[in-house]
Amino acid sequence: MKIQILGTAAAEGWPALFCNCEVCKKARALGGKNIRTRSATMIDDQLLIDFSADTYGNALRFSLDLSRVHTLLVTHDHEDHLYAEDLGTRYTWFAHLDKSAPETLTVYGNDRVGAQVSRGTFPYGGPGSRVAFRRVVPFREEALPGGYRFTALTALHDRSQQCYLYLLEDKDGKRMLYGHDTGRFPGETMDFLAAKRLDFVMLDCTDGPNAEGTNHMGFPDDVATAERLRALRCVDESTRLVITHFSHNGGLLHEELEALARPEGFDVAYDGVVYEI
Repeated sequence: MKIQILGTAAAEGWPALFCNCEVCKKARALGGKNIRTRSATMIDDQLLIDFSADTYGNALRFSLDLSRVHTLLVTHDHEDHLYAEDLGTRYTWFAHLDKSAPETLTVYGNDRVGAQVSRGTFPYGGPGSRVAFRRVVPFREEALPGGYRFTALTALHDRSQQCYLYLLEDKDGKRMLYGHDTGRFPGETMDFLAAKRLDFVMLDCTDGPNAEGTNHMGFPDDVATAERLRALRCVDESTRLVITHFSHNGGLLHEELEALARPEGFDVAYDGVVYEI
């Protein structure tokens, strides 16, 4: 399984759009891995998790062909995870698909994600053959094209909607956990994951070095979550642990985050990083 993390910032991006704080000034000056866009992750060049307004720019930046994507899994409807207006550009007037491209992009998510998909595609007739929507049911495994299977797990985030994490498995049995946006995982999610070995785990680190745990996580929460997963026999020495979804409010630039994370066995994601599991 090839995993390319396209965007690694929280909602405001980093440097934040209208911000002039010291850590945003430093990020602008240093550039490189300190420039972070909003959430999206590509799996094997054919499946997306989350779809921010930065996805188009990142498709250009990383030479991606989004016409090949057959599935979009959306965690929740916040603007840094779903920019539904761009889904309308998959319709016939804008997108000319060759025979190798899937006819339909199927979007999975909660009811509010469905409402956003309807709004974004409304000028072109609403969800249909080019963009379809399916409401997920938590803890029920779903089959996808290409031999993938996924399960939506409950997250601890926006209480006005049911936010999800995603457990994804490919045809070879490789498993990844997309573990943000969330505080420490709810008990029902941990119970479901028990004894399911994970090859790759992405965790929320919005709060940087500070513990939070009720809406997002900081690095102390990440360490505690990894320990819980290890106790449940989900994580072992060969599991790739990665932190992502960083905010300037956490205060640490990329190299500082690496100095914090590496001793505990975590990688620090940056925009465009590719992992193979």
